Amino acid sequence: MLVDLVMKYYDKEYDLNCAECMLVAANDEYDLNISKQTLMTMASFGGGMAVGSVCGAITGGAAVIGLMFTTERGHKSPQVKEMTSRFINEYNRRMGTLECIPLKEKYYEQEAPRCTIMMKTAAEVLQDLVEEYKKLYIINR
Repeated sequence: MLVDLVMKYYDKEYDLNCAECMLVAANDEYDLNISKQTLMTMASFGGGMAVGSVCGAITGGAAVIGLMFTTERGHKSPQVKEMTSRFINEYNRRMGTLECIPLKEKYYEQEAPRCTIMMKTAAEVLQDLVEEYKKLYIINR
């Protein structure tokens, strides 16, 4: 399951930021066959894009949606916009914000190491959406 893989890769042993972690876990779970270069695109999204803005778990999850459900490009894949919106809105509903700094102030090291709560929540929301939409759309592999 995606949640289990996110928790596996969020360990310091793998040295991945939040966005990279989401992509690597989804790669394993959904056999996305991502390249090293694709993973590198997530490097600048950790830590809320290095300025405490949008949580890296969100940007990584949005990247997964794009990789899996874009048929040719965004404008030809309306499900990607819909899924991304649902993903972000549900995460925001559960966590109360999308911003890295307030999330860390509230949840960092609370009941679990580092940003585990944020990562687990994002993975749960993404996993549920992917399972729902896999039945409706052909996914890219």
